[in-house]
Amino acid sequence: MEDRLRNQISEARYRKMTESPVGHLVVTLGIPSVISMLMANLYNMADAAFVGRLGTSASGAIGIVFSYMVILQAIGFMFGQGSGSKISRSLGARDQDRATRIASTGFLSAISFGLVIGLSSLLFMEPLLRFLGSTDTILPYARSYCIYIAAGAPFIIGSFVLNNILRYEGLAKKAMEGLVAGAILNIFLDPLFIFGLRMGTAGAGLATAISQVVSFSILLSMFLRGKTQSRIVLDRRIFRFREMWDIIAVGSPSLIRQACNGVGAILLNHTAGLYGDAAVAAMAIVGRISHFAFAIGVGLGHGYQPVAGFNYGAKKWDRLRAAFRFTLTAAMGIMFVTCLGILLAADPLVQFFRNDPEVMAIGTPALRYAAIALMTQPIALLTNMTLQATGKSLEASILAMLRSGIYFIPVLLLFEQAFGVTGVELAQPVADVLTMLTSIPFILVFFRKLR
Repeated sequence: MEDRLRNQISEARYRKMTESPVGHLVVTLGIPSVISMLMANLYNMADAAFVGRLGTSASGAIGIVFSYMVILQAIGFMFGQGSGSKISRSLGARDQDRATRIASTGFLSAISFGLVIGLSSLLFMEPLLRFLGSTDTILPYARSYCIYIAAGAPFIIGSFVLNNILRYEGLAKKAMEGLVAGAILNIFLDPLFIFGLRMGTAGAGLATAISQVVSFSILLSMFLRGKTQSRIVLDRRIFRFREMWDIIAVGSPSLIRQACNGVGAILLNHTAGLYGDAAVAAMAIVGRISHFAFAIGVGLGHGYQPVAGFNYGAKKWDRLRAAFRFTLTAAMGIMFVTCLGILLAADPLVQFFRNDPEVMAIGTPALRYAAIALMTQPIALLTNMTLQATGKSLEASILAMLRSGIYFIPVLLLFEQAFGVTGVELAQPVADVLTMLTSIPFILVFFRKLR
């Protein structure tokens, strides 16, 4: 009886993903994903807003630990996107057993990696934070914050995996529920722990860790209660090393993209640190606001990815093209309006996070440059997502390295030497534009080959 009900649900979802109007489908899946991404970014925004009240060095600690969280996200997205891409194509080909095997293998692998990373971070906390770009004055704040994040590493990584699998199955609303609950909890716990219990930056870290555990528990319950087509089976007999390596291969563009983000953030912390704690704090604030804006485009792209994966697996090329065109047009329009608002309100936005003349002098122009460049990113973002969702790992990996790696790192080093702190402000926007220009030939070749 249970198997028959599951098969009926699977058939209904298959028809939905391969027959519903693509515009309606992308929007239906995209809106919960946008909310999920915005809520996920609220973790960081809330920490930055509340910790900023403790001083410039404390505010700089947020930027340092953000680099560490990017590393955790990189692992989570690698297993999550790798599993999700393979699951959506398996469900598109009507192979539900393989989808369950992939989901279980991806989840168990991610938790294992999270345990190793978390324990290693706790053992080598001070050298880790110095490597991430912490100055002597920032280090005490960063350490007290990062301890709790490291302890929660398995839950943080596991949440990304579960969230991505749900999205790729077309269950964006259920994926949203876990993230929204965690983000709302974090917003309430931050002031309670930071100011009410007088824990300072340690309170921000503890609030984030507790919120992530709650998100993880809600997302895992979806699988345990039979709300999904794929299942999480905690049985070593279903674990396949071959599947794990396949998941890593497919998810490697996400790992590379996030790893480059992490390396870029570390290098940015070190370079900005040459101009004092105010520069580190300013670039951290710009990064948080930019990530929040970028999350809107990413969320809409996440709504598009399962549509791309399902229809590629079902060999419905016209629907894949139509979905790409619709998502690109919508993302360009949304990002233009969002970034225009940031451009006009750059000064009060930076002031909200840290009302310090030195921070505002660096952060305000940097935020304006970032807003202009972010308008170009939907093309690069959707090109990368299309290639990854359809299993084109090599091409997706190449593009993933551009924005925060191949282009950003040399541009940052050259511009800082040539223009000083202004070069630091301009580095990421210039890398964004170069990434967009490089992405166009990739997507044109991909769709030409589908004919």
